[in-house]
Amino acid sequence: MKKMNFDLNIPVTILKEGKRFVAYTPALDLSTSGKTLAEAKKRFEEAAKIFIEEIAQHGTLEEALSDLGWKKTKSAWQSPVVISQETERLQVSV
Repeated sequence: MKKMNFDLNIPVTILKEGKRFVAYTPALDLSTSGKTLAEAKKRFEEAAKIFIEEIAQHGTLEEALSDLGWKKTKSAWQSPVVISQETERLQVSV
């Protein structure tokens, strides 16, 4: 299989959950965590690379990215754009 290089811009949200930092992207529906912010970022980069490599090896790169809302323009892939991230107050009766 021919090797290809991808240069992707992926929106990542970092959350603090207790003592851990969680890195999440809706663009790949992927998350990971670490004890520090730097560790969460490093693990996220590793997980994203593994995800892309695996779907490419299985021949499902285009299908998987399309299913996740990515668009292909010429030879580049564009991730879905995060328009807003807000806190919504909900009142729920249960």
